[in-house]
Amino acid sequence: MTIHNLYIFDRNGNCLYYNEWNRKKQAGISKDEEFKLMYGMLFSIRSFVSKMSPLDMKDGFLSFQTSKYRLHYYETPSGLKFVVNTDLSVTNARDTLQHIYSNLYVEYIVKNPVCVLGHSLDSELFSSRLDAFIRALPYYSPRAA
Repeated sequence: MTIHNLYIFDRNGNCLYYNEWNRKKQAGISKDEEFKLMYGMLFSIRSFVSKMSPLDMKDGFLSFQTSKYRLHYYETPSGLKFVVNTDLSVTNARDTLQHIYSNLYVEYIVKNPVCVLGHSLDSELFSSRLDAFIRALPYYSPRAA
């Protein structure tokens, strides 16, 4: 069980934060291009799910999986998008993403007068607390394949 990486996007598609833990394969493109592709894919999937769902989905798009990884998605009421990629053994990381938002992002970014909302998250305290939180998760494994 492992966590590969985490993205935080604002409502306009700008990547505010990115970190990797156990990512084995790089995309082969620049990080900016990777961020644009990820946001574009999320935008398309959300649109597809909302149009094709036979039910009125309260939470909307939550996750999808490939044969190698699972992408978990959480969107806040303000339009922030939290995305984490894990291996297939992690079935639901919604609570983890909600915790990152409410207990880390809000506490160390929103309530920090030095941090400017809508800009890249450069808070060392946020990064260190997030890293400690991720490493303490039961499904984090530093040597997963």
